[in-house]
Amino acid sequence: MNDPLAEPPAHRVHPGIDPARMRELTSRAVSRASTRQWSIEELPWASLRPEELTDTDRSVVRFITFIEDHIPGYLTYFLEAFPVSGGDLAIEEFCFNREYFRFLISWANEEERHASVLTRYQVEAGINDPDTLMWELAEEGRKKFALPYETPVQAFTYTLVQEKATQLFYQRFKAVVTEPVLRDLLHRLARDEARHFAFYSELVGAYVQRHGLAATVPDIKDVLATFRMPLADTLKGYWRWSMKITDATSYDHTEAYDALVRLVDDFATAGGRAAGADLTEFVHRIRAI
Repeated sequence: MNDPLAEPPAHRVHPGIDPARMRELTSRAVSRASTRQWSIEELPWASLRPEELTDTDRSVVRFITFIEDHIPGYLTYFLEAFPVSGGDLAIEEFCFNREYFRFLISWANEEERHASVLTRYQVEAGINDPDTLMWELAEEGRKKFALPYETPVQAFTYTLVQEKATQLFYQRFKAVVTEPVLRDLLHRLARDEARHFAFYSELVGAYVQRHGLAATVPDIKDVLATFRMPLADTLKGYWRWSMKITDATSYDHTEAYDALVRLVDDFATAGGRAAGADLTEFVHRIRAI
């Protein structure tokens, strides 16, 4: 029998905004997604020119396929952190989680499409063969994904930064690629990630609006101080691989931190200016390292 006084599991995080507000944000995000759908078959596969891919291009495609293909791990984390079953769930917590679940299913469908299209691209471009690729992805995909955060605003802040950083990366990569199908694909991926970022930006903004900058900025700073891109600690050779990619694309994931500064600035009224200025200076120090 469950003990109603027992502490919740350590990986559980709990709602900090009204479920009705979450319903509003989720409905808007899911509606945006439904009007901007695309299919893998829409890409101009007949125009594929593998000979235009550089060794770096091929390496980057392999790298981002590992990242996108980990969607089962990402989804599992969020479903465990925001459960939608269990007798110990308070009604408010369930309602919040249930609304978030609507977004997660839509988001996971889009991320699974990213994984599938990158997998197909590798095969079509001769970067890898289907069986070898399946085993390579499985080796990394079975590793557990986790985040070291306890509050909702931390989990959502992390995802806001990650989505924005991914969007920026796809845009930078597209700028140096000449192969036409890959350029088309990167445009679609960046557009999807921009929508995901928009949802999490609105969500973090809702937390700031409800709890104030003084209460939320410490959690935001904690995320930025410990931020690692997905799979940074599990993907074999991640750091060496990512450094080569960074050099080739002039990409810096800390540029995504500016999105948080802009969000906080929007809420920096008289009572929150000190906290907002503190975050701005904090981000500047991180990016200067």
